[in-house]
Amino acid sequence: MAERVNSEYRQQSLPVSLPVHDASHCAEARRTATRLVGKCGFDEAETGNVAIIVTELATNLLKHAKRGEILMRPIARNAALGVEFIALDRGPGIANLTHCFRDGYSTAGSSGTGLGSVARLASAFDIHSVPGKGTAVLAQVWPRRNKIEKSDGIECGIVSLPKPGEEVCGDGWKCEPLADKTLCLVADGLGHGSNAAVAARGAIDVLTEHRVKAPAEIIERAHDALRSTRGAALAVAQVNHLHDNLRFCGVGNIAAAIIDDGVARQMVSLNGTAGLEVRKIVEFTYPWSGESTLIMHSDGLMSRWDLHFYPGLIQRHPSLIAGVLYRDFNRNRDDVTVLVAKAAESVARRNAPWLMQ
Repeated sequence: MAERVNSEYRQQSLPVSLPVHDASHCAEARRTATRLVGKCGFDEAETGNVAIIVTELATNLLKHAKRGEILMRPIARNAALGVEFIALDRGPGIANLTHCFRDGYSTAGSSGTGLGSVARLASAFDIHSVPGKGTAVLAQVWPRRNKIEKSDGIECGIVSLPKPGEEVCGDGWKCEPLADKTLCLVADGLGHGSNAAVAARGAIDVLTEHRVKAPAEIIERAHDALRSTRGAALAVAQVNHLHDNLRFCGVGNIAAAIIDDGVARQMVSLNGTAGLEVRKIVEFTYPWSGESTLIMHSDGLMSRWDLHFYPGLIQRHPSLIAGVLYRDFNRNRDDVTVLVAKAAESVARRNAPWLMQ
């Protein structure tokens, strides 16, 4: 019963994007975060810790960058619910991350405990900063009573937000772990709003029902299932952990790439709209290793991104990569979804520059 309730809650809960431009926004971010964790079953002390985390993140945005944005969303592992916060800014960046985590260090006249306290209170923490480009900070928090098992498959990071002014996102996404495979889906319902969301949701339902099928067959079944909707651009990637390959099939303007050794290989998605017109459904197979990174996104994100201009970002947590791409390449006139996936083992052993001595 709890698993079903959690699943329904995740489906109904939209990620939240909160601007932080003045002190009043810090208070609003704290209140929003408190409401979010209340729905996730956090106790009073844990809720207080989340309030401290979000207050520190928002305050740092104002102090160091004058303005920024905090993304909030519920996250899940098995039946457990947690929360994820990503603070984004286009400020001056941090020249020396190591110094920022030393007690008493500050560039804004404060006590210098902001980032340190966030790192200590969060269940998972990551940061990326480039001088002149800005800073991104990730904090994930899980209730202490839940024993969160480490994943031995794929770790996914997601940013999925509606077009400005819309309450419902017309994009959809799904990460479906199996015994020896992981499937990742991104769908972009035609247009915006609730009707687009119905099409995207329909594609997700097809993946859930036919998750053991190959990507091409999932696309074929989605094409039939979405005929009663306005249709969707759709792509499915299947990571095979035993055979070190990735099978991919896409129709429409869902962009996808695999990054290995700093080189991005664009994957082929054919013209069409699932549910309306698809002339050809073709599946392609690409090499995949434990160090590979998958990036998929809807056309709400510009496709001219290049991670060479973000030193060290590819080693960061998938959610942080998704957040930085969203921050710098969001078109701001469409629904936007960015999905980043990499082997959970590589995420667990990622290098933490702020811990270097």
